[in-house]
Formats: sequence, structure tokens, C-alpha cells
Amino acid sequence: MLAPVLPSPLSNLARQRLLQVPGLPLPGGGRTLERWRALATLGHEDLCLAKVLEAHFDAVAILHELHAPVPPEQLLAVWAADGPACTLRPDTAGRLHGDKPWCSGSDLVDTALVTVRGDAGVQLYRVDASQWHCMDNEPWPAAGMAGVPSTTVRFDGAQADAIGPINAYLERPGFWHGGAGVAAVWFGAASALAERMQHDCSEGLRARLLGKADLVLAPAAALLRELAAAIDAAPQLTHRVQVTRVRSVVERAATQVLDLAGRALGPAPMCREDAHARRWADLTVFLRQSHADRDWEWLGEQCARQVMPWSL
Repeated sequence: MLAPVLPSPLSNLARQRLLQVPGLPLPGGGRTLERWRALATLGHEDLCLAKVLEAHFDAVAILHELHAPVPPEQLLAVWAADGPACTLRPDTAGRLHGDKPWCSGSDLVDTALVTVRGDAGVQLYRVDASQWHCMDNEPWPAAGMAGVPSTTVRFDGAQADAIGPINAYLERPGFWHGGAGVAAVWFGAASALAERMQHDCSEGLRARLLGKADLVLAPAAALLRELAAAIDAAPQLTHRVQVTRVRSVVERAATQVLDLAGRALGPAPMCREDAHARRWADLTVFLRQSHADRDWEWLGEQCARQVMPWSL
């Protein structure tokens, strides 16, 4: 059964924020750290809002990198997940048919950048919201990211515009730079959890747990700053090793802060403080956007081939 696309309170909030801050510096333009600080601020505030706006700003960067126009006054998304449930294919006229899973903000946005994988590679398309339908028979029982569930979207002869040549979406350096921007969102949410610990962890065992939170967040912040400078110095490079390292370090830091905050504060904030409880649940789900052990495996393979990979 198909459901029409309807507006939501989160969509209105996202549009209000876009009016307040209509754009962020593009990655690799000399102000990458400023961009990531803005994304971290969004993650600190509300992860569902951050999910929508990070995807919007990523879409804007993608369109710039692929020399395509950016639709004015529209909320954008990027839908690049595949998997067994993905049946999306173009016909000979370039219209899209089939299902695309894990489409966050499908009931919120005006336009989506959608990847379609074929025999020749991956093609990126721009599709207007009037051209898709959200599947309404998919439950989202998770408390985490309930404000912006990732649904399956059905395309039935959808009119779409190809953006760039085949594989351009994956081969551009910004593909990796954008992945580090997601880590900045995770970092912002983890820092908010650690800040909640400050109120109750000034001495004794609880202070020790807050100290452990600092020991994982401070190195994560340092790596984000270092990577931002490296991207600005050489934006034509992917910096894939550094991006993979940063994403993994931030993910591990956020995972540890989730544990440390729970141990230090007990169940009361998770049960009685709305913002803390939502952030806790949202971050637990959002972190799984990480490739986790697969990234560690790839990183280890690269380290095995390098000479003195850890020199100072």
C-alpha cells in the first residue's frame, strides 16, 4: 500500500533552520572545520534534525562537485543505500522503477539525490518528491531516530535527471569528505551526553568516569581538526585512510560515552529527561551508519602496507 508524501513538524523545523543558516562552507574550500563545527552543533542539539540537515548540506556539496545546479529553497536528501531490498532500475527513457530502501526523510524533503546501481556502475539521479511514494507497511518500532525513520520508497516511472557521468558520485573526493562530516554529527551528540555528566560527576568514581569520557572525546576532536586541515590543504585527494580512521575513532568514542554516561548517571536521566533520553536512543541508532568492523579491516590492510604508519 502506498502513502502520499505529507509535511511534518520536523520538516518545518528543518526549513526554519535553513532560512536561518541557508548554507555551510563546502568541504575542501578552506573552511572545512567551520562546516564540521556547524554539523557538530546540530548533532549536539537534535540528532533527527541533524540527520535531515546534514543530508541536505551533503546534497548541496555533491551538486556543486558534479557541476549541477542546486534547486533554490528546497530541502534535499541523499539516498545511497542498496542491499537485497533495492530493486531500483532505470528504463530506456531514464525513468526510474522499483524500490529504494533506507530513505531517510522521505516524507520531509522536496528533492532527493538517488543512486542506481547497474552493470556499468553507479549513476546518481535527481528526483522530485512528487515522483515517489513512501511504503506505509513498514513499522519503525525503534525509539531511536523515530523523528526521521528510514523507509522504503517506491518509484513507478519516476521522472529523473542524471547527475554527472556513471560512477562520478563515488569517485569524487567529496564522497569521503562527506563521510567525515557525519562523524562530526556523532561527535556533537556524544559531547552533549558528556556535558550532561558534568553536572553530577565532579568528584569520586563519577569524576573518574567523566575523565574517561574526556580521554576518548579529546583525541576524536583532535583527529577531526587535523583531517579538516588536511582536506583544505589538498581537496583533490580523498584522504580515505584518515577519513576511515576518524569515523572509527569517533564511533568508538561515542559508543564509550554512551556506556560511561549510563554508568555515571544511572537510569534516571534516560527515563525522566526527555532530551537526554531521545539523544541516547537516537545516537545508538545513528551510529550504526558506521561500517564498523569492515572499516577496521580495510584500515588494517592499509596499515600493513605502509612504512612507519605511526611516525610522529
